[in-house]
Amino acid sequence: MAQLRLALNQIDSCVGDIAGNAETIVHWTRHAADQGAHLVAFPEMALTGYPVEDLALRPSFVEASRTALRTLAARLADEGLGELPVVVGYLDRGEQEERRYGRPAGAPQNAAAVLHRGAIALSFAKHHLPNYGVFDEFRYFVPGDTLPVVRVHGVDVALAVCEDLWQEGGRVPAARSAGAGLLLSINASPYERDKDDTRLELVRKRAQEAGCTTAYLAMIGGQDELVFDGDSIVVGKDGEVIARAPQFAEGCVLIDLDLPDAAPEAPSGVLDDGLRVDHAVLTPDPLPRYAPETLGGEAERLGDLEEIYTALVVGLRAYVAKNGFNSVVIGLSGGIDSALVAAIACDALGPAHVHAVAMPSRYSSDHSLTDAAELARRTGLAFRTVPIAPMFDAYMESLGLSGLAEENLQSRLRGTALMAISNQEGHLVLAPGNKSELACGYSTLYGDSVGAYGPIKDVYKTAIFQLARWRNQAAADRGQTPPIPENILTKPPSAELRPGQMDTDSLPEYDVLDRVLELYVDRDQGREEIVAQGFDEELVTRVLRMVDHAEYKRRQYPPGTKISAKGFGKDRRLPITNHWREP
Repeated sequence: MAQLRLALNQIDSCVGDIAGNAETIVHWTRHAADQGAHLVAFPEMALTGYPVEDLALRPSFVEASRTALRTLAARLADEGLGELPVVVGYLDRGEQEERRYGRPAGAPQNAAAVLHRGAIALSFAKHHLPNYGVFDEFRYFVPGDTLPVVRVHGVDVALAVCEDLWQEGGRVPAARSAGAGLLLSINASPYERDKDDTRLELVRKRAQEAGCTTAYLAMIGGQDELVFDGDSIVVGKDGEVIARAPQFAEGCVLIDLDLPDAAPEAPSGVLDDGLRVDHAVLTPDPLPRYAPETLGGEAERLGDLEEIYTALVVGLRAYVAKNGFNSVVIGLSGGIDSALVAAIACDALGPAHVHAVAMPSRYSSDHSLTDAAELARRTGLAFRTVPIAPMFDAYMESLGLSGLAEENLQSRLRGTALMAISNQEGHLVLAPGNKSELACGYSTLYGDSVGAYGPIKDVYKTAIFQLARWRNQAAADRGQTPPIPENILTKPPSAELRPGQMDTDSLPEYDVLDRVLELYVDRDQGREEIVAQGFDEELVTRVLRMVDHAEYKRRQYPPGTKISAKGFGKDRRLPITNHWREP
């Protein structure tokens, strides 16, 4: 058996910051070299960031990526790292461009390369291109048609990119046919609730199908509405976990592996799914036996609520930082939604960078003001009060509004005030709407929908309460003050836009509503299917009508952290003008 010390680098790349991403790659390559690594890997499109979306269709961006890759290879060699093979994801283009209808112009490719001795030793493109959920890779890329294999210290290492593992066939069975000793897949697979369990079972299954040790390297960080959770995994050919990296943490996972010696004759020819073997010999001879130092092990897993909360924190932090902001501002109403958003913001940015504004009207309850002030005291965020009554009176005198128009005016005045503060002081405005409200259209356009980012946009109301209670308990367990006052957790939700108003005046109880919404929005079940599961027919019909009528509102809501398999955005694309209703 040959030995190989593998370094899997969970890094956070920023889309378009090619120079900054290259610096990160050099930094972690040097770190891996200092730890005695023999093969170093970085995630899918680590050099360009992921997803690049329509940037893939710009020849200038593609060429910038290709040039940066060659420069990176030379720089690694210049800095004494040239003997260490480095696998890097980047944006490439097919050399044999075939112009035809439906094919991206310029033949861009989601690619990876092995850098060695100052040059590109081997490059390849993703074979399976996903076209579901948030993925549009048929729009952007042309597929690769090779099985890339590099021989490193006497071990044949087959290489793959993300979807190559998620789909049946292709490079996984081809790796077995080629006799690979290790299958290494680099990934930028976005976080979804409970996906870590699915991912583990997938890697186990693919390792058994490939007949060799399989390493799954994943990206961390955030990009727009997507969050990447790391959770890199190495399993043996029998599916047993050898190593598993922390979630949401940047760093290098080092693992010493015993792997089968490569066959004397290099694999060649055309294998499964028509893939042609592309084999490169980097270091043909096995290493002298050495005492393993890094034996793997599994990092402690996060609980379900902690995992979701951490994703929300990481998503907000990435969005704020990568878009050049230092602080955020939020309207603090004394309700559960803005309270949870404030807690997330404080954890993401630090309370000194979180500004909260109470904007009472004539209908605001005394406890709303005191609860907001108490949350500010507990968290240490910056807090101020800006009454909207004078503004409201001026509008009412000019417009003479009543009913719903009068209620919504209050919300829109608050949105205007937050945007004015943002313009004056440079804070990014956070929108506190949750998935239940957005689904039903229970929000005011240009009012509580105002903001540049919605941290809890993909979180149902029942989960809002669960996350708030979890955050308080986590603080108590650490001997800290829980950030969210108990009264916020126990009082009935209300928009407080008219006397005695409660959310249940317009919506069903949230525990029932959210179960119906999950079936309709997340699982695409129809009215009859939902009713068949025991829900009241009249209630289901009413909820589905609210969802269908609110599409125009959701389309105008800001982006927000995606934690479910189907968030409001690219996952769920329905026409705004739509006369279809569930029968």
